[in-house]
Amino acid sequence: MKTQTHLVITALGLTALAQAQSTGIPASLAPPAGEKLILKTHAAGWQIYTCGVGTDGQPAWTLKAPDAELHSADGKVVAHHSAGPAWTHRDGSQVTGKAVAHVDAPDGKGVPWLLLTAVGHSGKGVFADVSSIQRLHTEGGLAPPARDCDPSKPTPEARSSYAADYYFYAPAKK
Repeated sequence: MKTQTHLVITALGLTALAQAQSTGIPASLAPPAGEKLILKTHAAGWQIYTCGVGTDGQPAWTLKAPDAELHSADGKVVAHHSAGPAWTHRDGSQVTGKAVAHVDAPDGKGVPWLLLTAVGHSGKGVFADVSSIQRLHTEGGLAPPARDCDPSKPTPEARSSYAADYYFYAPAKK
């Protein structure tokens, strides 16, 4: 039985890897074997940065939070993305994630592509069982140039517009 289970898990992992490679998504960003896609959205909004002093003593921008609306394929707002990082569905369910892998955006013109794992949930609904999240196909959202950071300004904050596709995965039902 163990061998059969191992073969099934290996096959699922190879299937996920093949799907990732055929879509141009790096294998390191593939969701774990045994997960299925439950929601695909397109986000538009902001990456919010604060200006402060970096570890090297120089002015530096640090990501404060995202602020984006997530849209379904028909253009309806279905969720909001905020600090945490967290995603709140219109049904009230929420998932909080932690990045486990990242790859620079292929064209260098967007924030990195990410694979996140769920670290918290609240509410019942679409996001209640989410186990992994991908952020792909990013455009914009990069921090302003360091030379534009002046920690002495009264409100040293900058908003950088961005767009991305978010894919939400949950364990496949047996």
